Amino acid sequence: MSRVPETVAAIGIPLVWGNSVLPGLGLGVRGRTAANAAFATAYALAFHGVPNWRSAKGFWYGAVSASLVAAGYGVALAIPSVRKRLREFDDRGPGVSTAEWIAVHIPIGTVYSEEMIFRATLDPLLDNKFGSRVGSVCGVLTFGLWHIHPARAAGDSVPVAIAATAAGGVALGWLRRRTGSVTAPALLHSAINVGGALAPRLARLIGAARI
Repeated sequence: MSRVPETVAAIGIPLVWGNSVLPGLGLGVRGRTAANAAFATAYALAFHGVPNWRSAKGFWYGAVSASLVAAGYGVALAIPSVRKRLREFDDRGPGVSTAEWIAVHIPIGTVYSEEMIFRATLDPLLDNKFGSRVGSVCGVLTFGLWHIHPARAAGDSVPVAIAATAAGGVALGWLRRRTGSVTAPALLHSAINVGGALAPRLARLIGAARI
């Protein structure tokens, strides 16, 4: 496969999968998790992804990053006005328990899948093709566009979702480049998503306990 078609395919295939093929399959949450993980694994194999999961540096950077995120959620829950706003957020794990959502679907269906596609595979490919500066921009834009269908399905603003996830992709990509491993961005990604799932529930529990 020549370099230009390979690059176009590496960018385009995840976008078609995430925004068209996967939604079109009509799977439930468990089926989507399994399908997404299988696609991510096949994609990384096809485009020679290098996750380097067993990285001590990656684990250290990821643990520190995840701890900062957890602390941020703790501060948010401690502020009454912010906690009140958190109570208004809808749950994003319909059809499954909270425990299953945070123990299975976030780490496998979201974190593993997206880190294998973007940080383990696409980002290094784009860096090699364009250099780290341009490669980073292309990678984070693709990561943002990957979230078009999820934003529509959730009733969120698509431009806001693209911008927010692209901004998150900057931090995740920086961690991968800094450590040479997807372990660091995977731990940060997990902390953000698990915290986002738990914070509204905890806010409602705190509110109920104080009534």
